[in-house]
Amino acid sequence: MGPGRSGRLPRLLNLRTTFAVSFALVAAAVTVLVGILSYSSAARLLRVDKQSVFDEVVRDLQGEVRERRMTPQDFSSSAPGHDLVRPARTDVQVLGADGAVVDPGSPGLPVTDGDRRIAAATGAGRLVVHKDVDVGGDVYRIATVALGDSRGAVQVAQEFSDTEDLLRDLQRRTLLLMAAVVTAAGLFGWWLARRITRRLVLLTSAAEAVARTRRLGIDVPVAGSDEVGRLGRAFDRMLGRLAQSEEDQRRLVQDAGHELRTPLTSLRTNISLLRRIDELPPETREELVADLGDEARELTDLVNELVELAAGQSDTEPPRRVDLAELAEDVAAAGRRRTGRRIVLRAAGDTTTVGRPQLLTRALTNLVENAAKFDRGGTAPIEIVVAGPARPGTVRVEVLDRGPGVADADLVRVFDRFFRAADARALPGSGLGLSIVREVALAHGGTPFAHRREGGGSVVGFTVGGGGD
Repeated sequence: MGPGRSGRLPRLLNLRTTFAVSFALVAAAVTVLVGILSYSSAARLLRVDKQSVFDEVVRDLQGEVRERRMTPQDFSSSAPGHDLVRPARTDVQVLGADGAVVDPGSPGLPVTDGDRRIAAATGAGRLVVHKDVDVGGDVYRIATVALGDSRGAVQVAQEFSDTEDLLRDLQRRTLLLMAAVVTAAGLFGWWLARRITRRLVLLTSAAEAVARTRRLGIDVPVAGSDEVGRLGRAFDRMLGRLAQSEEDQRRLVQDAGHELRTPLTSLRTNISLLRRIDELPPETREELVADLGDEARELTDLVNELVELAAGQSDTEPPRRVDLAELAEDVAAAGRRRTGRRIVLRAAGDTTTVGRPQLLTRALTNLVENAAKFDRGGTAPIEIVVAGPARPGTVRVEVLDRGPGVADADLVRVFDRFFRAADARALPGSGLGLSIVREVALAHGGTPFAHRREGGGSVVGFTVGGGGD
């Protein structure tokens, strides 16, 4: 296939052309079918009606000649009171006993040997019929009826060419009407296709612009409440989600680069000191090795939490029915082993929800570890409270500690990535733990929350299932 032909093919097969051609084809098929049926019905009715009139005239003539002894003069058009009624476009010609024309028709009708035999017949009412006889350029049907006793015959002719002319005119009009209907259907299909596909063309242009420029902030047409409008809104929401995801990734990379810069700088400094380790006193060596170990662990923890945060944003774990109280019990047991702290669980109401167990377990674990970190040396137990439903379909999870609490100015920022309060910067951690909690809560239709606890300490938690704090 040549390049020119491949370039023209999509233009010929676009949706608008397909709509227009489809409308025209359907209209053509329906019109042809209706036209054929209508024409056939009309032709049959006209021919049958014409034939029935002719047959009735012939039967009347047969009955007349059988009942009465009639002569050719009785049917002469010049004789007063002649007995044969001539319908419209009916021609009558009278033959003598020898088959000669006694009273010619108008126009004159041909006389065959069969007609002469009928004229000489002895039985009244004998009949011979000639179909499709050309008389003066017109088509006639001729019936010759014997008068009996060799007295002659009467020829009755009915013109059928006018019926055929009428049918040909009807056929021509039907074809013109069919052509007009097909043309109108094609134009209407093109107009309707243009109306329908106009928004699809705009959506296609928007998608092509996104693919070409890689910019997700392109305006998308979302007008209408039909399927195309729904498609536009879905496409707009999809671009919004992609833009938000791109922005989240960009901020994650920027924040991660900023947070990694400090421990990496410290590592480079300490590694440069290793070149002079033989010159350092023993206590300085011990401090250097301890610093390197702490910095390596800090980097490891930071990288692990970054990986978990990124995995949480694109998690493919299928949601299922889970009991948050059971998950909290497992988290509490693990927390007791790791921290040596007393951790108690209180559950109330229906604590089941639909969610991803691994993500929810990670969020609960981060809350418990956060409480243990900020309540070092505390003697009061860390409490996990799971209650549901606080409102229809909502389960609330909170972890309470008796640490120093969160400053009022920091309450709105504790779930930001890498945020660490001024009095917590000396503590281990990356500042990503509560950010992961927020991502998990939002992914499950809930929200995170944090506030100071009456009597000292903090209450940090989240809701699951569409409820807020």
